[in-house]
Amino acid sequence: MAFVDAQPVTVTAGAATLQGDLGLPSDAKGVILFAHGSGSGRFSPRNRFVAQTLQQRGLATLLLDLLEAREADDRRKIFDIDLLADRLLSAAMWLRRQPETAALPLGFFGASTGAGAALQAAARMPEAVAAVVSRGGRPDLAAPHLAHVSAPTLLIVGGHDGPVIEMNREALAQLTCPKELIIVPGATHLFEEPGTLEQVADHAGTWFERYLTKSGAHAARP
Repeated sequence: MAFVDAQPVTVTAGAATLQGDLGLPSDAKGVILFAHGSGSGRFSPRNRFVAQTLQQRGLATLLLDLLEAREADDRRKIFDIDLLADRLLSAAMWLRRQPETAALPLGFFGASTGAGAALQAAARMPEAVAAVVSRGGRPDLAAPHLAHVSAPTLLIVGGHDGPVIEMNREALAQLTCPKELIIVPGATHLFEEPGTLEQVADHAGTWFERYLTKSGAHAARP
C-alpha cells in the first residue's frame, strides 16, 4: 500500500518545531491525528500501516513526531504525558487552520504511551475531538482525565498482553463516554503476529467511520 498524497509538514508547538506527514485522500471524511508512544515517531511501521489503511477508507492522517530530534532520547519527555498532550492539542489546532482539513471531524489514534496523551488531549478539548482509538495503549497514564473524555473511545489490546489488558479494563470502567474494549486473540503488545495488525486497522477504521461523519461529528475549532 502507498500513502495517498503524503506531504511533509511542520507544526509549531510552543517553542518546539515538530515534523509530520500529512496524507490527504480525495474527498476525505475526517482526519486522524496519530499519537506515537515510547519514543516512537512518524516513521513507526505499525502506525504507518494503520494510517495507509485509514487513507484507503477515505480518512486523512497526520503522522507527527511529538518530540523534536534532540528530545527523542530524553526518557523524561518520552513519558511526559502532559507535554505530549499539549503538543497534540497544538497539532489539532494546526489542522483546524489548514484549508484542506479545517472542516474535517477530528479523531485521535494513540499507541502505547501516546494513548494516554490522546485521551488527556481529548478530555481537554471535548468540543473538537469526535473519536479516539487506542492500540496497545496506556490509558492509565491519563487516569485523572478519563471521566472527562466525551469522545467515543475504542481500546484495542493484544490477547497475550496481560498487564496492559488489565490496565485497559480498569480504564474502560472509568470512561463515561461511548466505549468498547476489543482484545485481539494471539496478539502481543506490538501486534507483530501475522494478521493481528490488520485487525487493529480494520477495527480502527470501522470505529472512525462510525463516529467521524460530517453529518454526525462536530468539527469545532479549538
